[in-house]
Amino acid sequence: MGGGRAVQKPIEIVVYGAEQICASCVHLPSSKDTFEWLTAALERKFPHQPFKMTYVDIYDPPEDKEKKSFASRVIEEELFYPVVLVEGKMVGEGNPRLKVICEEMEKYGYKAP
Repeated sequence: MGGGRAVQKPIEIVVYGAEQICASCVHLPSSKDTFEWLTAALERKFPHQPFKMTYVDIYDPPEDKEKKSFASRVIEEELFYPVVLVEGKMVGEGNPRLKVICEEMEKYGYKAP
């Protein structure tokens, strides 16, 4: 096998957003649209390399303590959403860039063909 490390376990990418578009992001796609676009783009970029995509509505977060806590942070700190986290590290806010997200995934062993 080639150099670099292979994906050990599927990482989790979490997109935090809301139904309503962020006031500073009116010209951008909705959080849900961004989530769907990002999922499709990453599946194309890293085929046959599993990862978990999770969408969290900041106004209706799941019971998961970490996700609930970060959803509150998005609201309290008035972060531009959608906010994208890769394994807990914030890599995008408002208008997340695919390149930055891919670079973070590569640190976990993901490789583009």
